Parts: sequence; C-alpha cells; structure tokens
Amino acid sequence: MTQLSVNVNKVATLRNSRGGNVPSLLEAVRTCLEAGATGITVHPRADERHIRRADVYEVAELLRPLRSTVEYNIEGDPRPDWVELVLSVVPDQCTLVPVRAGELTSEAGWPADTPRGPLQESVERFREAGVRVSVFVEPDLESIDWAAALGADRVELYTEPYARAFKQGGDVLNASVAKYRMAAEHAASVGLGVNAGHDLDLANLPRFLELPQIAEVSIGHALIGRALFRGLGPVVAEYLQIIGSR
Repeated sequence: MTQLSVNVNKVATLRNSRGGNVPSLLEAVRTCLEAGATGITVHPRADERHIRRADVYEVAELLRPLRSTVEYNIEGDPRPDWVELVLSVVPDQCTLVPVRAGELTSEAGWPADTPRGPLQESVERFREAGVRVSVFVEPDLESIDWAAALGADRVELYTEPYARAFKQGGDVLNASVAKYRMAAEHAASVGLGVNAGHDLDLANLPRFLELPQIAEVSIGHALIGRALFRGLGPVVAEYLQIIGSR
C-alpha cells in the first residue's frame, strides 16, 4: 500500500516567523504519528528558512525508537554540508532535490542532462551508509533513466504539473495521468521504486493513486494548510483514509 510521509516544513516556517519554539516541530511530528502517518519528511535548506540543522537531529532522536515502523526522509540539494548532515543522521531515505536561486519551493525535477559525476559520488556514499536514495525527477523516461544510471533506489515524481492538469480536468487531466502512468511503469521496469510529491492534496490525490506503482507520497503544504482549520491529526487521518481506500 502507498505510504504517507508528512512534510513538516511549514510548521517550521510558522515557528521561524516569530522565533522561539511555537508551534513545536516535535509536537507536530508526534501528532502526525499518533494519527497514523508512517513517514516524516524534512527539507533543510541552506538558508534554514524553515527546517534548521538542529531540527534534523531532534526529529531523528524522536523517531529513533520507531525506526522499524516510521520512515525518516531528508530532502535537499546535495551541497557538501547537506551530504554530511545526512550521513551523520543516517535516515531511512534521502531525496536529492535540485535547488534554483530565489525559488520559494521546488520548481522542477533534475533534468536528464545533469552531469552525473558529483551526484553519483554522493549517491554511492549514501547507499554505503545504508540510506535509501530517491531522486526528484520530471515524469519523463529520459530523467528516469538518468536516475537509474545514477544508482538511485527510487525516483520521486514531481507532481506539480499533474496538480495543474487536475484543475483543468478533461483531456488535459487524462493526458497528464497517462504521462505519469508511463513514467511510473518505466521506473518500475528499470528497477526503481516510485515516490511522488508536490502540490498533491485531498482533491487530486485519489485520481493520482490510480497509478499502482506509487510506494510513497510526500505531502506538506496542502496538509498543513488544511490543518490550520481542522487540526493536524484529523487532516492526517483524512489523507490516510484516501490512501487506504485505493
């Protein structure tokens, strides 16, 4: 069954806007787990505008007794300090995400013409340490083949284009679903697990989960936004109900 990994970046964004420790990131993680989430995702950026380096260690410590049942996923661009952070924590999974200057959030997956050399060295180090490696890619065959050649274990399909297509509906949506289906099937055929994330929400998730290859979805912004009105635990439960019904 598809797993839900809750991205808690936005909780850290709200905390950092005022300073101090309110809302508590660790309390948010506990609440997600109590509601049934089996994964937690953090994305420590270089500017620490949401998740801080210290947060990564604190969440790791909280999850340590639960590591057999809860996945810890650390996202980030493979800059040297991020690579060393991942290797010092040894999470269940790390997700390599490209970063563009000035972006508010991730805007694209790795292009297939990205030189593999430096990335491949990091991937090898992660795998030697026992960390599963996922690579954030566009839903096209070339990018998936590039990730496979890199030595990744999984790809995470960048789903913002799907979210935009869902809003348009009709033939545009059907074409997008077909594209993602082809990408997921191709990834599976070359031995890669398939994750997905970015702009998935309660409305568009059911249609996307028609793709049977999806091992994990990472959801943050929409989930935390709805939680402001309904509560974090109940919203995690809403997402799990959708996932469990597929």
